[in-house]
Amino acid sequence: MTYRLAIFDFDGTLADSFPFFVQVYNEVAGQHRFKEIDPALLPSFKGHTAREMMRHVGMPAWKLPLVAGHFIGLMREHVAEIELFAGVDTLLSDLAEQGVTLAIVSSNSLDNVRTVLGPANAGLIRHLECGMSIFGKARRLSGVLDRLGVARHEAIYIGDQTTDLEAARKARIDFGAVSWGFGTIESLRRLGPDHEFASVSDILRIGAYER
Repeated sequence: MTYRLAIFDFDGTLADSFPFFVQVYNEVAGQHRFKEIDPALLPSFKGHTAREMMRHVGMPAWKLPLVAGHFIGLMREHVAEIELFAGVDTLLSDLAEQGVTLAIVSSNSLDNVRTVLGPANAGLIRHLECGMSIFGKARRLSGVLDRLGVARHEAIYIGDQTTDLEAARKARIDFGAVSWGFGTIESLRRLGPDHEFASVSDILRIGAYER
């Protein structure tokens, strides 16, 4: 049985936004009074979960909406610097041609996601669900399934962080872990994703899986 619906995370999955995160991290940390980190060391924290990272830098959970909003606002100002990973254009068009319905569930803003995607790619996405907390994706995933009329066993969420995998589990849909995002494939593998993708083009297999 093939997947009828592929739901994508955005940052670190479709969009190569980690370099921008590194660039502005200390500016955000200074304003919101949590621990600054040498930018050269930030990639070494990729294996940390979001909760572990928050504890490490001393950021309480109540600050998360403010911090996320600051990052999103800075990205809006520098959105021209954010690019999709190589091959994403082809991936989205090929999946659509295979008859796979495409959606995005992202904590980033709708405007940022649409701008980085560009008109052609955005036109392939059946539904965009944006602007929630990184810990609030499960309910939005379930809402996308209801809106599009797709059964849970026919859908997969594809992402790069443990919070994405946890959301897929709560929504009772399969999860595909990518190896090139904010999180490491090792950190995701420990939680047992249903599928792993070593490259963007590897995701094309979801249109031909027999499960």
